[in-house]
Amino acid sequence: MRTTAIVALVLGLTAVPAADAATKPHGPQVRVWVTTPDRAELLHEREPIAFGTKASAHPTIVVDPDRRYQEVDGFGASITDSSAEVLAGLAPAVRAGTLRKLFDPVHGIGVSFLRQPVGSSDFTAAEEHYTYDDVPAGQTDFALRHFSVRHDEAKILPLLREAKRLNPRLKVMATPWSPPAWMKTNDSLVGGQLKDDPRIYDAYARYLVKFVQAYTRAGVPIDFLSVQNEPQNRKPDAYPGTDMPVAQQLKVIEALGPRLKAASPRTRILGYDHNWATHPNDGDVETDYPFQVLRDRAARWIAGTAFHCYYGDPSAQTALHDAFPDKGIWFTECSGSKGATDPPAKVFGDTLRWHARNVVLGTTRNWARSAVNWNIALDSTGGPHLGGCGTCTGLVTAQPDGSVRTDAEYYTIGHLSKFVKPGARRIASTSFGTTGWNGQIMDAAFRNPDGSTALVVHNQNDDPRTFAVNLGERTFEHTLPGGALATFTWTTRHRDGLDLVPLTGATASPGGAPAIDDDASTRWSSGAPQAAGHHLLVDLGRREEFRRVAVDSGGYLGDHVRNWALSVSDDGEGWRTVASGAGTGQLTTIDIRRTSARYVRITSTGAASNWWSIADFRLYN
Repeated sequence: MRTTAIVALVLGLTAVPAADAATKPHGPQVRVWVTTPDRAELLHEREPIAFGTKASAHPTIVVDPDRRYQEVDGFGASITDSSAEVLAGLAPAVRAGTLRKLFDPVHGIGVSFLRQPVGSSDFTAAEEHYTYDDVPAGQTDFALRHFSVRHDEAKILPLLREAKRLNPRLKVMATPWSPPAWMKTNDSLVGGQLKDDPRIYDAYARYLVKFVQAYTRAGVPIDFLSVQNEPQNRKPDAYPGTDMPVAQQLKVIEALGPRLKAASPRTRILGYDHNWATHPNDGDVETDYPFQVLRDRAARWIAGTAFHCYYGDPSAQTALHDAFPDKGIWFTECSGSKGATDPPAKVFGDTLRWHARNVVLGTTRNWARSAVNWNIALDSTGGPHLGGCGTCTGLVTAQPDGSVRTDAEYYTIGHLSKFVKPGARRIASTSFGTTGWNGQIMDAAFRNPDGSTALVVHNQNDDPRTFAVNLGERTFEHTLPGGALATFTWTTRHRDGLDLVPLTGATASPGGAPAIDDDASTRWSSGAPQAAGHHLLVDLGRREEFRRVAVDSGGYLGDHVRNWALSVSDDGEGWRTVASGAGTGQLTTIDIRRTSARYVRITSTGAASNWWSIADFRLYN
């Protein structure tokens, strides 16, 4: 038996095939990997799919490589103090194999982003919480003479160096849960605020710079740094935390910015680092915290803001991006959780579904440059931990018999990190699902630096769903089991030579705004069985040239128009019909001679028992 096979058996890990291992069929082809909630398929590579030229009657994901969004920095988790303890405690061969499964881009999932606590968090294996400059109660150390990262040299730093060896493109973010106690109002790592003293802000800035320098010397350069984990969490549960109001965060950033730029130009500062929305348990805090940070003069020192998943919705990221489009968005923490009596199968299935919707697709479709879970490894009790979360789950779990089990977050992150490389860009793709669950197909597409494409798709429904993927003049179909998560990859660069006509400022009637909002999870509907005369009228606001109209009924199977006429007008009164025909599937593509008009109207000319829905109405030129 080959050595790699032996290691796989010892680990109890599902083998992840190399992304370049399959025999390629002739012609344009797509490779597909699938994970199902029942663990029947775990990043399992299915037979390749061939692109074809035949249109599909099924809901169709239209991928448009020419429409580009945010650049990707990476996907991963955190080697917390607890994770380091768990990994270091494994037998050497098991540990080596586990790290390979996590970080190797070919033989593993290629984790490409780690968020590391600066000091301890709730996931601390030690008997006491710590920072890198702890002194006896009542003493101070403004000169930082006692600063040392010695604690991390035993287990955390060796694991980080090995992770970077396995994946040289790995990026590392650092986040403190608390400044040293002597800098705080309550002289404790748990709760309290920074003392509102210029000397303290200066000392804390120097403390963070010394940490970055120490880690760099240790072979782990820091790419990103936030100044406080969850700054609105006023009541941490017996673990390090700091209530840091906006005004204090801004003072820290003002003190840190120039020092960090001089000491480590590669390290970018991120603000906020908390939930999508203010948690009710946080009390009376600033509900627009990240907006206040980015509006301030101190924002000149930061690259953007970071978000967590524990309250709110990923759409908050887009709201912030729309207000500050020159600042980036990073998603930096989310943990699965389990009830005390939940069977493993339920934990796996529920976590896979929720994280697929909200972390894998919800964050990336809302401008996130990273998607990061919490602990990369825990033991079978969900620990060790010192205060805080007693129900959290990791990417992998060390079992009492010394083996290691891969859990749902290994696969949700893996469906991104293995196929979407640092430097990739998200590209446009129609998506019919919502983070809150609507039972539809949800997706996100990415163009890698090497020109390949990765499309991540989740079937929210409990039943199998068939869908199509369209790229230029090429289309393929696939069926996913209920709740499944899949990644499709291809290297071909099909293109039809047409560009999307922006509908910014356009209006639609009657009540048709959802049809032109560039969001296929919303829809205009006739509200009744199709009848002749039902129509959608779009006022482009000005004359536009176009030669193709796409009328997409989205995921509401059967709600496509049966018979139609397409008309245009310059003034909204005199109309001329430019095309007519019969709809045969969810996506009706109408090619016409190049036409210039301000108004476009699609009208039903027949009847059907189904309603008529339009999830996306698009023009191309």
